[in-house]
Amino acid sequence: MLVEGLPPNGALARRAAGHHWQHSDFMLADLVDAMARLITDFRNANRAEKTAPAPYPEPVWRPESAKAKKKRQKKARREAAEARSGYLRIVAQVTPQYAEKG
Repeated sequence: MLVEGLPPNGALARRAAGHHWQHSDFMLADLVDAMARLITDFRNANRAEKTAPAPYPEPVWRPESAKAKKKRQKKARREAAEARSGYLRIVAQVTPQYAEKG
């Protein structure tokens, strides 16, 4: 077969995966994220008592397929709708005059 001898990081492999990242790139991104969290933990453990703790940094960008992106966005929309309905339920219970009609 013609495809058996192709390199794992060649054009066909990149096209099939949808990105050019290899396993080592993902591992390096995980390592950077872990080090950033450890540094934040160290700084928070050694901060002055009256200062607020620092939040964790954003994770390193990683490529994702279009299918995974749509799935993530769908989940975010569903969670937002659930949060909104929960908020409206609480508002209706606490202040009935502000409950949405309909």
